[in-house]
Amino acid sequence: MFKHILVPTDGSKLAAKGVKVGVRLAKALGATVTGVYVIPPYVPPVYGDMAVVPPAGMLEEYRKFSQKAADRALAAVEREAKAASVRCALQAVYDSPSWRGILETARKRKCDAIAMATHGQGGISGLLLGSVTSRVLAHSKIPVVVTR
Repeated sequence: MFKHILVPTDGSKLAAKGVKVGVRLAKALGATVTGVYVIPPYVPPVYGDMAVVPPAGMLEEYRKFSQKAADRALAAVEREAKAASVRCALQAVYDSPSWRGILETARKRKCDAIAMATHGQGGISGLLLGSVTSRVLAHSKIPVVVTR
């Protein structure tokens, strides 16, 4: 069935549920997993019609902080996969909206499924805030397993 499952994470407790489901599915099918953490681009604050120019080194600090967060989140994917004896690869993706980074990684890594969690935001909050999961579902050409 599935041979390579992409498991996105943002390091949250909810994402950890998606990781567990993805790894369990991979174990049951004899598949491998790729954990992905998407680091969004740095957006300087905007006040009215003015954008604030970040101080020198701010972008580099953002990258370092984001990479540490990615390393922590991806280490959790690696631990889960190792505990289940599932082969695992890890990737941090930079400067992309989360849903697009997830789909691009799935395509580049030749994944045949995505397993992820959702916050379950529907109605007005889902519409206003947008949902990474709903965008992945809307644009994915491969099956997406969603857990809540």
